[in-house]
Amino acid sequence: MTVGMFDSFITRHWFSTQAKEIWSDHQTLQAWLDVEAALAQAQGRLGVIPADVAPVITEACRFERFDTERLSREIAYAQHPFVPVLRQLEEFSGEPAAGYIHWGATTQNIFDTGVALQMQRTHTLIDASLQAATDTLAKLAVTHRDTLQAGRTHGQHALPMTFGFKVAGWLEEIRRDRKRLQDRIGPSFVACLGGAIGTFAAMGDKGPAVEAEMAAVLGLEPAILPMRSSFDRANDYFCALGLLAGTADKIAHDIVFMQRTEIAEVEEAFHLGKVGSSTMAQKRNPSSALLLTSLCRLLSARLPLLMGSMLRLDEGDSSASNVSDVAVPEIAILGASVAETLARLVDGLVVHADAMESNVEITNGLIVSEAAMMQLSDRIGRHKAHHLLYEAAQRSVMEGVAFTQAIAEHPGMAGQDMVTLDTAGYTGSSGKLVDKIIRHEAH
Repeated sequence: MTVGMFDSFITRHWFSTQAKEIWSDHQTLQAWLDVEAALAQAQGRLGVIPADVAPVITEACRFERFDTERLSREIAYAQHPFVPVLRQLEEFSGEPAAGYIHWGATTQNIFDTGVALQMQRTHTLIDASLQAATDTLAKLAVTHRDTLQAGRTHGQHALPMTFGFKVAGWLEEIRRDRKRLQDRIGPSFVACLGGAIGTFAAMGDKGPAVEAEMAAVLGLEPAILPMRSSFDRANDYFCALGLLAGTADKIAHDIVFMQRTEIAEVEEAFHLGKVGSSTMAQKRNPSSALLLTSLCRLLSARLPLLMGSMLRLDEGDSSASNVSDVAVPEIAILGASVAETLARLVDGLVVHADAMESNVEITNGLIVSEAAMMQLSDRIGRHKAHHLLYEAAQRSVMEGVAFTQAIAEHPGMAGQDMVTLDTAGYTGSSGKLVDKIIRHEAH
């Protein structure tokens, strides 16, 4: 029996297969064992435990040797998530090595450092997907540098721009999201080894050196002050992941809007066999964009759990760490799935430039009212120009006359030369800004 979105036959295809594997029970157990092995190696090198037992412990730290059904039963009975793991590890190691396993460590040290290893691997997936997405968007921005499109504010036509300009906005924001995650991954997920309350008491003066050596073995930064009640470092990364979800959600909404039948400016990838409705055969829904929005919401909804998990009483509090132990794998899988779905969505995007150009013209010239105002402002002042054009624009809307006609027939235009309206020529610096964004990445 499968329960839950990650394993259900209905929804499991929504999520990154590789991320789910990283956070599977077997790989979580292996991450814990990797930490135990690294701890033994570090302590052996520094003379905290006999050097000859470290290889024995390391050899025993292989998840395939463990009876996970037995672990499940014993964890439920002991009401402790790690002691039963240690018992099996001791059996595999034998004497005298069993007596030196987990020397001076506490369960949260192992769990937090294991999570650090899993988050490093998850970040690699996220970063690769974001690289693919930015590569695609850069090409799309260049291709459509000069493709005319209506710029919209509040769902209404505002000014002309180019589609390349819009894509450049997506591109630059994802670049910032990616850079934030790159900057935070190392400091956010570190090797923690302070023992029962984080003071290294069980290892004496060698404790900090053991943590540093263990971190080096694992390819992590040492915590230095491994307080069990601190969770701000991890949350720094997860909040940055929340910002990525916000960006991705915005892009998904843009695409859904532009794929509306009456707009039809873009369309996500379609293949024969992709079905939009069980009753309406014509439907070609933006299902990938809608899935991306769903994934972003699922991720964002879990962030308050982690923020609440920062409240950890005294020097250790399982009521808080229990929450993060459950929520972190879900957020990690969702983060990788957001990045993967985003990359797939933009890679398959089909652009209908003719529809974009046609849509620009549907307001009978109103989309360049600002251009008309700037021309008139030189003659009669900006305030008078705005008033005149406001009245002309409202007449154009209510009576259906062309904007140029409404302007020409306005009483305030008596004795004035007619203004010229050039929709395609009023895209501002759209193209040059695209060039600038593309050059920015090159440097």
